[in-house]
Amino acid sequence: MAMTATKTTIRWRTYGSGGTKLVLLHGGMQTSANFTKLAEDLARDFTVYVPDRRGRGRAVERAGLGPEIEDLRGVLDETGARNVFGLSSGAVIALRAALELPIDRLALYEPPLKYGTHDPVAWLPRYEKELARNRRAAAFVTVTKGAGELRHVPRAALIPLLGLALRSGEGKVLNDLIPTMRLDAAVVEDAAGPLETYARVEADTLLLGGERSSAYLKGVLNGLEPVLPRVRRVTLTGVGHTAADNSGNPALVAAALRPFFR
Repeated sequence: MAMTATKTTIRWRTYGSGGTKLVLLHGGMQTSANFTKLAEDLARDFTVYVPDRRGRGRAVERAGLGPEIEDLRGVLDETGARNVFGLSSGAVIALRAALELPIDRLALYEPPLKYGTHDPVAWLPRYEKELARNRRAAAFVTVTKGAGELRHVPRAALIPLLGLALRSGEGKVLNDLIPTMRLDAAVVEDAAGPLETYARVEADTLLLGGERSSAYLKGVLNGLEPVLPRVRRVTLTGVGHTAADNSGNPALVAAALRPFFR
């Protein structure tokens, strides 16, 4: 499905035909295809819309939090959905959008907000230098380690392995997505500010996190939990930051989302 609003074409995948409508917002270095298994699981009970965020198969006229919120507004207006799940930078967009869009229920999986002394986009300068030199495997490793993933694997081991993977047929999609991380960094930077800002969120909110996720991401959830007025929290056992992805444990995430959105 596609729609055009404010000169921007927004495309999304639709799953199921249940009465309650959900929008799923993917995170960095993902497309709507990364939520295929999660959407198919939820489609047994809901109508699920999974848009491709900016930079995924379409030109980006403007980047940052504001344009991403306007894209979400277009999807909500067109579909009538009032329930949103976001992963990572998608969760940042969903949370900020809840301050101004008609969202009734909001599920957030580890939004990488600036909190405490940790800068979630401290990796950006090195990443930009590596992209400028067309060292995409190195740029990917910089982002991954900056997000707290693969902490115990040396860069020197990861970069050549990833370089081989990016040159394979299946690696082309990931290779094309690596430059889009600057869009996710812009979202996180635009959202910088005190967590107390979100005391105005009126939506029922579910905070989701993985038992194996970084201490920083757990800290963000610790900071948000006492601020949000109508909130519950669930920690998923045995998973990390990318549990909702096809390669993670989307069934576990769906099991947590289903009773919340039902």
